[in-house]
Amino acid sequence: MHFLSPQLEDYIARCSEEEPELLQELTRETHLKVLRPRMITGHFQGRVLSLISRLAHPRNILEIGTYTGYSALCLAEGMAADGALHTVDLNPELEEMQRRYFDRSPYGDRIFQHLGPALEVIPKLDLTFDLVFIDAEKKEYPDYLEAVLPKTRKGGLILLDNVLWSGKVLDPPEKKDKVTPILQELNARLPSDRRLRTVLLPIRDGLTVCTVE
Repeated sequence: MHFLSPQLEDYIARCSEEEPELLQELTRETHLKVLRPRMITGHFQGRVLSLISRLAHPRNILEIGTYTGYSALCLAEGMAADGALHTVDLNPELEEMQRRYFDRSPYGDRIFQHLGPALEVIPKLDLTFDLVFIDAEKKEYPDYLEAVLPKTRKGGLILLDNVLWSGKVLDPPEKKDKVTPILQELNARLPSDRRLRTVLLPIRDGLTVCTVE
């Protein structure tokens, strides 16, 4: 399901901040070498993440789901000078590629990679986070949210990606579809969760932005 025409998407990108050259290179290499390159964050959403991070100026950032590192680099753009970004992923095959681009950025020494299931890694991080970006296994979104809430400061931000799920959230799920019902329930529940203030933005495949009360 396409929410905007390719022409409008291109127009939006052209009317937004230019994509940094390093991220353009990362996009090209991802499309050349990595399976499912459409998973990369991309120019427009990347600039949105960068802007949110710049507004929040976070000291500690947690990212759940690294892929090839695009979104981490966008979030790092707004990080405080003494800040750190911790990113968690399951795929060891992408670690070297992520590290290569992290180290070419101005933030390389402040981006820390963690390999393993996020629900096992998160409890081991003895940190309070100002900004959390969730973009990993969709079936585990409710569990990720509960895991990060105690570690996110009051007034901090929690972002959840792909919450529109290509428009599937509007329709009754197929019997074999285990993901859509979970996202539908989470989307319906979040606005009344008193621990959070929530807005779902129609950016790309849906980006939920929450502040912690």
